[in-house]
Amino acid sequence: MIALPQPRPARRWEIPDHLLTIEEYAALGETDTGFTELVEGRVVMSPSPSRKHNKAAWLLGRQLESQLPAELDFTPDIDVDLGLAPRGEPGFSRRPDLLITYREASARVDQEGDMYRADEVVVVVEFVSPGSKRTDYQVKHDEYADAGIPHYWIIDTSDPISLVACHQAGEFGYLDAAAVTGTFTTDVPFPVEIDLDALLG
Repeated sequence: MIALPQPRPARRWEIPDHLLTIEEYAALGETDTGFTELVEGRVVMSPSPSRKHNKAAWLLGRQLESQLPAELDFTPDIDVDLGLAPRGEPGFSRRPDLLITYREASARVDQEGDMYRADEVVVVVEFVSPGSKRTDYQVKHDEYADAGIPHYWIIDTSDPISLVACHQAGEFGYLDAAAVTGTFTTDVPFPVEIDLDALLG
């Protein structure tokens, strides 16, 4: 009889008693207590996304894969340093549902084991959850705009599924287009057509 290796206990860490810089946050590593982000130096805990949420992000990636220009890449569920605070100051890091970035940035992240930087992100995508509506439509909307990310897509999977495309409009932050249902088609920042209903699997 072959003995199977026993799983190691998950590494636990305590929430720090001070505001964290991006470097300190990155050094914490993955937690066993759930999904985290960093907001003004504070570690924010979030519940894990639902199966429907994760599948929608995966299905979006599948649609994007054949349409992205050669210089772009997509990555689900990974940290982004928003660069909203000077180095050494309490920082901001979000973990969007999906990113569209430059391939050279993905290579850097793979090589360095680092997080993406806001200036490497072309489009950031969030799928709205029942408990994240205000955060996705307002808080992250303003943070991503302040970070200089050119495009933000907000996908709401409630019936009917819709997509709000936001793009930088200079000093005004993001300019939000009307919500689209059915098929989302755009030429910026690259030509793409997304069957929104298909994201519900």
